[in-house]
Amino acid sequence: MNFVDEPLSVTDPKVLELVRAEERRQAEKIRLIPSENYVSRAVLEATGSVFTNKYSEGYAGKRYYEGQQFVDPLETLAQERACVLFGADHANVQPYSGSPANLAVYFAFLKPGDKVMGLALPMGGHLTHGWNVSITGRYFQSVQYGVRKDTGRIDLDEVRDLARRERPQLLWAGGTAYSRLWDFAAMAEIAREVGARFAVDMAHVAGLVAGGAHPSPVPHADVVTTTTHKTLRGPRGGMFLCRSAHAAALDKAVFPGLQGGPHDHTTAGVAVALHEASQPAFREYAQNVVKNAAVIAAELMARGYHVVSGGTDNHLILVDLTNKNIPGKVAAKALDKAGIELNYNSVPYDTRKPFDPSGIRLGSPAVTSRGMGPTEMKQIVAWMDRVMSDPSDENTARVATEVRELTGRFPAPGISVKG
Repeated sequence: MNFVDEPLSVTDPKVLELVRAEERRQAEKIRLIPSENYVSRAVLEATGSVFTNKYSEGYAGKRYYEGQQFVDPLETLAQERACVLFGADHANVQPYSGSPANLAVYFAFLKPGDKVMGLALPMGGHLTHGWNVSITGRYFQSVQYGVRKDTGRIDLDEVRDLARRERPQLLWAGGTAYSRLWDFAAMAEIAREVGARFAVDMAHVAGLVAGGAHPSPVPHADVVTTTTHKTLRGPRGGMFLCRSAHAAALDKAVFPGLQGGPHDHTTAGVAVALHEASQPAFREYAQNVVKNAAVIAAELMARGYHVVSGGTDNHLILVDLTNKNIPGKVAAKALDKAGIELNYNSVPYDTRKPFDPSGIRLGSPAVTSRGMGPTEMKQIVAWMDRVMSDPSDENTARVATEVRELTGRFPAPGISVKG
């Protein structure tokens, strides 16, 4: 037999061992990182299909390689499904992930040195919205807005005043650690007033938007970028949605501006995920994500934890642990040992360093995908409180045993092993 036809167990048992270990880890743990989720078996199959063998520089009908008889209809199908699902004029599913999609916005709309305005990273924003360690903060003038210290929320009057004073060419909405709804209509009005393009990065809430559990930015923005994983439950990839007037410039910014050939196997997985997100069951899922997050936030506050902004309107919760006298990094690592996976995170106006911050960030997408509900959310918070009150190895081991019992009753989508 030709070696390329041998299974992974024969070709590379070391990698197979790691794959199996990761399957067990994902099955046994309570995964609360808000940017992670479980994809369906159908998405896994499509992403691991023979489309991984194909190279497809260009766009459907205008490729630089032959053999596109099935890639072209695949990519077109994914675009059509995205447009229908989100009510957009145009979609591009070629970006390799969310950050490249964001870079395409800069390339299409700005020149080096132009001014961009976005939510500051320490306030819950994203690196690619102009933060100074990112290329977006190095090649462009960056103006950053924040959240109010007393409420943890964005003050649109402050955003408007800053935009009037600075006159950015591009205004971003969206973030990675902001738990409240965005007023996209008001942000769009600010952008129009100062003559800026308005871009929304909905990577975290795309699935909630698709399921009707979060307001849609599509009617208000010049362009909307997103990842295709997170709450949307697709493979790791990116896309953007835009008005027809901007389609040509943004498409050109992706290819040939930033990328070569798209990852056709990812496009296949994205197409399946978009189909799944159009089903009634997904709308129920999105609503349950928000309900579960609200339960987590309420339970944490009832136990004396400082939830930033006083709660959540979406899938994530940001917690300042200062009053509990446990640093975020210590808490995250202890919880991981106990089988509860989240990430340590800076909080607004944090006095600690980013790699050793005061907070933790957690969310409900993955546990909701497993079918867990409010009862399980309350139990998860009870375990979290036990561990953060006593992060000893003995206590974390006891909690980990109880966690495995719970996850064993809620099989993880797409994973053959059970917790």
